[in-house]
Amino acid sequence: MLQVKDIEVRAGARLLLSPVSFQVIAGDRIGLVGRNGAGKTTLTRILAGEGIPAGGTVNRSGQFGYLPQDPRSGDPEQIARDRILGARGLDQVVRRMRRAEEAMATGDGAERDEAMAAYTRAEAAFTAAGGYAAEAEAARIAANLGLADRILTQPLKTLSGGQRRRIELARILFSDADTLLLDEPTNHLDADSVVWLRGYLQSFPGGLIVISHDTELLQAVVNKVFHLDANRAELDIYSMDWKRYLQQRETDEKRRRRELANAERKASQLMAQADKMRAKATKAVAAQNMAKRAEKLLAGVEGERRTDAVAKIRFPEPAPCGKTPLRGHDLSKSYGSLEVFTAVDLAIDKGSKVVILGLNGAGKTTMLRLLAGMETPSSGRVELGHGARLGYYAQEHETLDVKRSVLDNMKSASPNLNDTEVRKVLGSFLFTGDDVEKPAGVLSGGEKTRLALAMLVVSAANVLLLDEPTNNLDPASRGEVLNAIRTYAGAVVLVTHDPGAVEALEPDRVLVMPDGVEDLWSDDYAELIDLA
Repeated sequence: MLQVKDIEVRAGARLLLSPVSFQVIAGDRIGLVGRNGAGKTTLTRILAGEGIPAGGTVNRSGQFGYLPQDPRSGDPEQIARDRILGARGLDQVVRRMRRAEEAMATGDGAERDEAMAAYTRAEAAFTAAGGYAAEAEAARIAANLGLADRILTQPLKTLSGGQRRRIELARILFSDADTLLLDEPTNHLDADSVVWLRGYLQSFPGGLIVISHDTELLQAVVNKVFHLDANRAELDIYSMDWKRYLQQRETDEKRRRRELANAERKASQLMAQADKMRAKATKAVAAQNMAKRAEKLLAGVEGERRTDAVAKIRFPEPAPCGKTPLRGHDLSKSYGSLEVFTAVDLAIDKGSKVVILGLNGAGKTTMLRLLAGMETPSSGRVELGHGARLGYYAQEHETLDVKRSVLDNMKSASPNLNDTEVRKVLGSFLFTGDDVEKPAGVLSGGEKTRLALAMLVVSAANVLLLDEPTNNLDPASRGEVLNAIRTYAGAVVLVTHDPGAVEALEPDRVLVMPDGVEDLWSDDYAELIDLA
């Protein structure tokens, strides 16, 4: 299914992966892990045929299903159900049937007869392709991913980023692919959908490579682990499940520490002897040889793995502002005849902490986009108070200009900082050297998250609008974001599926969508977070 020989991966001049060979066959369920920015997404894009390796070859056989972190595929005007059915080529037949139905309803005489014949031919092709059973299968997959039937009838352009991503996941699972390459597939899924996906992947008969920071998914699904070590630019392959992999990693680290300690002790003894022998001219050569033995001894052990670098994240000191820096008056949003929410009022006071809850598709992201000025309400208005400065973190990273470099994106967010100051901030977010010249569009999801957070840090915002800020992050980076939320002195409006983010926020109020009901926070709302 997938044969990889001596593949080398680079990001510009930086080596991400030294030449490595491996294969993926039916029954392999591989968890690809490593810190953010290690190159997991870049490697997966190459395996999917959407990128080119710096060296080596990738041979594919059979059909592949690839879910990137930020899917932008599909015609925005296309109906969501057709997008899923298109994975087996059924969408075109369905469109022919619909056109024939419309012609039968509006035509007369010969025109109607021609339309009936066209419908008969299209329906025969649909039936021969297993269309009705396939349509039911697609609907079942969509429903298990939290996509209601009404969503499947909408054009893609009317759907939220989370809904679009679930449509793409449904399309891939429906495609009958032999090999799945999934990059953070549980993003935007509610708790029930995550449980269903785990079961689906456990029983998937083909090959699977999954990038995920969801340890429960990895523990339930994978039978092999590929660890991409960013410090060594090497791929460590473990032919074992997640639990045994963690145990093996711990055992390996203990062995390395023990071997290093032994080597250092022996080398120290040899160097001490060499120092004594150097005092005598007749033993200078022997002393030099002994010193070389000590150096060789230390070079022959691996030593402890270096701890992965983690971006140090602290949100900005908020600029002074009035008592209520942000208000929404009678906000409504519709897409054509589809009404998302109506008549929502809210006031964000200085330093207040608000969490927005609701089922997928309830309008949480849309509400943040209205407050951020990224979209215009169908009715009502957003009002900025005295001194208001908004910082918006978008779950789909729309605040990044994908055609501009990391450095240029950062400069646009911090016009008052000089080049050296901007590079210093980027360095604290692990963007160094040539990394700052990369276009934002080639960054992994985790790297885009770090860049978007870095842009917030220099913004001096006094109101943060955060939409799923812990998505795509490794555990250490997630911890940094949670601490930044916990210690930020300004106002925060948060949308998240992450209970830890809500706990860090310590909200004083909650806004429940789509009804727009505002209430004081209580722990009774906590059980809604996973469903959000």
